[in-house]
Amino acid sequence: MWGVRKLSSSSSRPLAVFKSRSRSPQAGCSRSVTSAVYLENQLSWTLQIKPWVFSKYRIMWFKSFRMTSAYLNTMKNYRYPWTRPYSTSRTTVDSREVKTFLALAHRWWDEQGAYAPLHSMNDLRVPFIRDNLLKTIANHQPGKPLFGMKILDVGCGGGLLTEPLGRLGASVIGIDPVDENIKTAQHHKSFDPVLNKRVEYRVCSLEEIVEETAETFDAVVASEVVEHVLDLETFIQCCCQVLKPGGSLFITTINKTQLSYALGIVFSEQIAGIVPKGTHTWEKFVSPEKLESILESNGLSVQTVAGMIYNPFSGHWHWSENTSLNYAAHAVKQEHLAPAEFVLKEDTEELQAQASSSPAMHEELKKGL
Repeated sequence: MWGVRKLSSSSSRPLAVFKSRSRSPQAGCSRSVTSAVYLENQLSWTLQIKPWVFSKYRIMWFKSFRMTSAYLNTMKNYRYPWTRPYSTSRTTVDSREVKTFLALAHRWWDEQGAYAPLHSMNDLRVPFIRDNLLKTIANHQPGKPLFGMKILDVGCGGGLLTEPLGRLGASVIGIDPVDENIKTAQHHKSFDPVLNKRVEYRVCSLEEIVEETAETFDAVVASEVVEHVLDLETFIQCCCQVLKPGGSLFITTINKTQLSYALGIVFSEQIAGIVPKGTHTWEKFVSPEKLESILESNGLSVQTVAGMIYNPFSGHWHWSENTSLNYAAHAVKQEHLAPAEFVLKEDTEELQAQASSSPAMHEELKKGL
């Protein structure tokens, strides 16, 4: 409907899971055996499955020989964002960007001013967020479809996106490191009594609230933000840490192409004056491929990438299959699973059936404990 392309890395991964008791990445990677959980009489056993046991009973195998190599590489490179608390001694905030936005803090709600493209972008990004979140809600209230959901709007600025999400019923926290931006957002919120109960603003960076809000939010929104942060990988790590398992991360940003430099910086800033000079730095733009790689390596599965095109003459945005300029991405945080815990679904059922019916297998499995 929006000219989007579906992205998924699931084709290179097995389909089902045995959960390991140990969440330590060191423990999971150093062992030469696979951990599994077997339930019998409401007791949970951690079974160390030896390679020859798998061969003897034909319990588990990979779909292809190439999978073995891919699996080992995944084991080597896999990251565990949920077990590695972020250190607040580092920051993703660029002080030069703070100065730029501080000078524009009073202009957020001028729909014909510097932020006019962001006002118009709400016609795309609000439905994009709403519709993807509604896929996770069985029943929703008319008029308040996002009621009960907790959303974090990172780099909220003056609240241009925070307020519409609050009006959809969600409880939204907007954060921004620029104090004047938050003052503008709070002042504008005061005109709508409904928002006072649903929207909260804080002057802080994302990394400052990681520990206190770990796995708190159903969704994190970073719209037109990642092209301004100092450390993109750290920023994505923090986004992942504050998301609940199964939660959604929504990003809109600018691709790093020659076209984005010509139109996004030379034309928009230096010629047409659509946005103030110095707003963007081309070196900070990120391609969908690189962004997807960072997201996937931090436990986030990319669901959708959609191109967005802005018409400076009409002042409107529309969806496109072309992602060479602006684009939106939606990713979902995976469950707390390590690579060694992935096996095929039919094999897990076979393991449980054979283990419960074969005394010989029980004894063989127990020898690994």
